[in-house]
This record gives sequence, C-alpha cells and structure tokens, in this order.
Amino acid sequence: MRYLDLPTAKKWSAIGLGTWQFGSREWGYGADYAQGPDSEASRIVARALELGVTVFDTAEAYGFGRSERILGEALDRADADPQTTVVATKIFPVLPVDQVVVQRGTSSAARLRRKIDLYQVHQPNPVIGDTTTMAGMRTLQAAGVVDEVGVSNYGLDRWQGAETALGTQVISNQVEYSLVAREPDRDLLPYARTAGRGILAYSPLAQGLLSGKYDADHRPENFVRSLRPVFLPESLRRITPLIETLRAVADAHDATPSQIALAWTIHQPVVVAIPGASSVAQLESNCAAAEITLADDEYTALTAAAESFTPVSGFSALAGIARAQIGAGR
Repeated sequence: MRYLDLPTAKKWSAIGLGTWQFGSREWGYGADYAQGPDSEASRIVARALELGVTVFDTAEAYGFGRSERILGEALDRADADPQTTVVATKIFPVLPVDQVVVQRGTSSAARLRRKIDLYQVHQPNPVIGDTTTMAGMRTLQAAGVVDEVGVSNYGLDRWQGAETALGTQVISNQVEYSLVAREPDRDLLPYARTAGRGILAYSPLAQGLLSGKYDADHRPENFVRSLRPVFLPESLRRITPLIETLRAVADAHDATPSQIALAWTIHQPVVVAIPGASSVAQLESNCAAAEITLADDEYTALTAAAESFTPVSGFSALAGIARAQIGAGR
C-alpha cells in the first residue's frame, strides 16, 4: 500500500474503501452486507485493514445511517487500531448551521462508535454559507469529536472560503475523479499539490464503466447504473478506444483494466481513491492497484484516450434512457 504525504496525524492510504453500498439496497446489496460477525461487510473491512487500507469513507446519508453503523461495528470486530485508522463521514447539508452541525456530528460519531477522523460537508449548501457550518466544525474539534475537517463536491473558491471560515486547514475535498471525470485536474488537483491538501476520489471506476465488462450489447443490470448516460449503448460504443487502451496497459502490467484505471487516479500523489467493494476479492483487486506505477507514456496515452471520449448528453441522453427502460420492460 502507498500512503499520502499530508499534514495529518495519521497516514492516508492511496486506496481507501468507500462504503456507500453498505446498508443501501438500491445497489443490490442485500442482507449479506448488513451488520453481524458473518456479514460480507465485516469480511471486507477486516481484509482491508490487513492490506494496509487506512481510509474508510461513509456518510450519514448512506442507508440513512446504516452504513455508519455497519462500518463502526465491522471496525470494532476487526480490532481496528485507532492510532492508524482514518474514519471519514459526511454531514448531509440540510440546514448546516452551527448547532445542527454539532448535533449531527455527535450522532454520526455515536453510530460509528469512535472519534471522526475526517468530518466532511457532503455538498455545498446554496443558501447557507460556510461561516456558520465551520463554526459548528470548530466546536466539534474543540470537543474532541472530530479531528480533521473536509468538504465534498466544492469548487476551489468555496473550498478556500471554507478554510478561511474554519480558521485552519480544511484538509480535503471529496469529488468525482476518474478517467472520465477529470474536471478536478483543472484547479482542485493543482491547489491540493501546492497547499498540502488531499483529494478523495469517489467513483474512480465510474461505477464500473472503466472495468471493461460493459459494452453496447452488455449494459449494467443494476437500475441505478443503467440510468446514467455513460451506460447508454451509444456512450458504450464511444468509450471503446479508452477501454482498449486500458486493456493494452493492463496487459503490460499483468493487471486488469480496473486496476489500471485506479492506478491512473492515484498517479497524482495527493489523491486517495475510494472505490467500493462487493466482495473480498474485489477489495484485494482494488488494493493491488497501489502497487502499479504507470510509465509516463502510459499515463499520457490513457489521458489522451479519455480526452477523446464524450458520452451522449442532453436530449439524446434523455431519449436514450427512455428507450433503454422501455426495452427493459420498466
């Protein structure tokens, strides 16, 4: 496992574990991912710790608190070392004023059964500014409930404004980042590199799009995935050159396209990729990506192939989704 060089008390692993799916039935995760000593969630978390994963990301919105409970119990059951484990969660940003932030943070810590190592604002609130939100964060830090503060889905200006409001470092910004979601390269990644901040990359495999297992004739069965424009038949035809490039680089490293996609994401030394895992085997495959170092020409070839991909959008996407759902009998 590789670790980031950040001004934090604990080391952040380059590959973390996203636990959105724990307790969320919409992803097709059933009782096996619920609480209990024999649950798949417990096995995944225990193996992650063995492989050197330190960053575990959840949110109060995931399964309406179930993900936090499942993760907290699984970490306890695996005897996770509180001196090294980085437990990250997020406040759902409805009325994120100072007193509400304190109450919600305390509730999340209770569900997790531990101090929150990284407490993030899940989305920027369009009406309520960060001054009152960060006042609540300061109270939680002073009370020892929260260590580091982060944000999620923030633009650069608002991230920097949140840091000013907090009066100390807002250590990270969790954003979608992958070969097909490269907007953070524009300003968030350069800022993180120069300021000593971190980027938590969610959906680093674009919800399986970059695994290479889907094409125009083999679309995802999961309803949530199937609604995304990138999984429409035309989008899947357009992404073929990128998938072929991933496969070529994967062959050179005796790896899988998914592992190469993750290696591309964490090629930037300030990025933690937080893919989910539906099994121990998938977790192990994800973690193995930390051992892959892409050559400069490989990184450039992947980036160029990604830049050439444009999914269907606008009215064409809406029409495609409608056709796909009619064809599926929904």
